Amino acid sequence: MTVEEVLTEMEKMGSESTRKTYIKHGAKPPVFGVKVQDMKLIKKKTRNDLKLSLELYDSGVFDAMYLAGLISKPKEMAKAQIQSWAGRAIFYWLSEYIVPWVASESNYSFELAREWINSDNPTIVSSGWSTWSSMLMIKPNTEFDLIELTKLMESIPGTIQQSPDRVRYTMNGFVITAGSSVPELFDKAKEIGKKLGKVSVDLNGTACKVPSIEEYLDKVKSMNRIGHKKKTAFC
Repeated sequence: MTVEEVLTEMEKMGSESTRKTYIKHGAKPPVFGVKVQDMKLIKKKTRNDLKLSLELYDSGVFDAMYLAGLISKPKEMAKAQIQSWAGRAIFYWLSEYIVPWVASESNYSFELAREWINSDNPTIVSSGWSTWSSMLMIKPNTEFDLIELTKLMESIPGTIQQSPDRVRYTMNGFVITAGSSVPELFDKAKEIGKKLGKVSVDLNGTACKVPSIEEYLDKVKSMNRIGHKKKTAFC
């Protein structure tokens, strides 16, 4: 399928109710209002196609940009291409999901995660913390430096309250993921969670909630899922 064909099909698949939901959560027009499950129907037709993926992201249409990530080929993307995606992420569904999923499965995952959390752009920072989380969910623990991960967690209590909302949300998620994915970090994550308590984030009046680090980790432990890994960051 060509980019024009995909955009035409997506526009037909969109609904006003879904469009309003995306915008309420922070998406900026143009937005078609295509549900993710419907995007995956298009993916079955296109399969993973890097050229089409890049063209869809360039469209600037939120739904198409999301689909771009779903059909991307992270291992074939240049670092500059992924950085460009991060810089143009117009909604946290892109900056905290699509971009980190792509980055975490790319050849530049650690480089990008380290660079992004030190950015002056809060949206890029949130992409960085989410990339760390995505990597933790899919990479073998032998690929990580436990001292580095511990220092990252320990840096959060001193900076989280002064950070923007989406950065606070992704920092909170990073602590949860580190404790859930790396058994050796479970106790440290619980300790950080106790220091932080309930992390407050403005979620624009939506029904979304900020998970409690301690409660979430206890639940994962009760399910015997500490250390569990996924095959892919994408969902």
